[in-house]
Amino acid sequence: MLLVGNGRVVTRDQATPFVEDGAVVVEGTTIVEVGELAAMRQKYAKAEFVDARGGLIMPGLINCHTHIYSGLARGLAIKGCNPTNFLENLEQQWWNIDRHLSLDGTRACAYVTMMESFRNGVTTLFDHHASFFQIPGSLFAIKDVAKEMGMRACLCYEVSDRDGAQKLDESIKENADFARWAAQEDSDMIAAMFGGHALFTLPDEALDKMVQANDGLTGFHIHVCEGTNDVYDSAQKHGCTSIHRLLDHGILGEKTMLGHCIHITPADMELVANTHTKIVNNPQSNANNAVGTAPVLEFFKHGITVTMGTDAYTHDMLQSLKAFVPLQRLNATLPNVAWGEAMDMLFRNNAEVANMYFSTKSDGKPLGVLKAGAAADIAVFDYPAPTPLGADNIDGHILFGVEGHDCRTTIVNGRVVYRDRELVGCDRERIDAFVMQEAKKLWGDLNGCAY
Repeated sequence: MLLVGNGRVVTRDQATPFVEDGAVVVEGTTIVEVGELAAMRQKYAKAEFVDARGGLIMPGLINCHTHIYSGLARGLAIKGCNPTNFLENLEQQWWNIDRHLSLDGTRACAYVTMMESFRNGVTTLFDHHASFFQIPGSLFAIKDVAKEMGMRACLCYEVSDRDGAQKLDESIKENADFARWAAQEDSDMIAAMFGGHALFTLPDEALDKMVQANDGLTGFHIHVCEGTNDVYDSAQKHGCTSIHRLLDHGILGEKTMLGHCIHITPADMELVANTHTKIVNNPQSNANNAVGTAPVLEFFKHGITVTMGTDAYTHDMLQSLKAFVPLQRLNATLPNVAWGEAMDMLFRNNAEVANMYFSTKSDGKPLGVLKAGAAADIAVFDYPAPTPLGADNIDGHILFGVEGHDCRTTIVNGRVVYRDRELVGCDRERIDAFVMQEAKKLWGDLNGCAY
């Protein structure tokens, strides 16, 4: 039993949203009680004490869209890579990387992503993977690392015809094989979606194959209208919008999540809303790729559930939260918008989607909340508040003060994976050596030389 205390507890539970000097009690994988520290210490005197050291005790953060395959790219320079538009960026950088990514490279990327996520208080990932050099077994390789490290993860593979029919079919099979495995496993730690890349790399036959292979097992996780390529391709080749294509092929729906959706129309928004399809916004990545700012405020007006991801630009969800607000205000030319939407996305909508994929399992428990019966996913952040802090202004402190690197301790499903700024229960020396070896190999292959 664990007792996480000596901090301010931010529960995201409407019944008891904030406990000034509180504690969270964990038995196994489940939270059994949240309350005042003194009372909890008296009641659970034999529990192992995890000291929050006066920080914020919060639900573990959820990242609804990332790319593990970019895990070895930090500091990488590819000769000749100088993109001037989004498609060139894909071709020269990201597709180039994944065409050289082996299964061991994929494993190394997973280690990096998960360790960095723990350091930022992230306990659940929705990943969208690509490793066109070696597709079969790639999702299972990531799953094995997630189990070893203790990460809660929903995985899918990025179906695309960019490297030909054989690779497309292999990527569909990888999704289907993993989705069937996940359905049989019925785990509240590992789940599956069915991935697809941008629609300009998915002809109608590919969409039909995806739907047939999925056979209702899970929802789809697809990049939509991130750049204008999708817009032109759907209009010129199919005579409709990208959203209409997805509707026509039976891909929209409650469990489907569309990445980006920067260039969609109000009519498209109605279709997304009416089918209860979700959208995941990735503010920093969109700005970095110069593809535009998604009209998230309009999505909310249409009643769409919008979640927040990072697209692997960062592993810090609080950094994405901070970027989202000024970008939306700049886009709307209004200084008084986006605050409420930002908080809903990260703390309510991300949890809603995660609960669809994890808490509905046979042994599943609610995510994104600290209350009795919820999953024991907890993040502790150091935060010496310089001004008064309480239930009525905690979001203001989080938006303008707390950052991912303030994370002190991370607990996933009752397992302490990061404590007092040190990773727990993993062989860091072995992992670091393996990651460095795979990074050097990848960088050398990309540049045609030994690194």
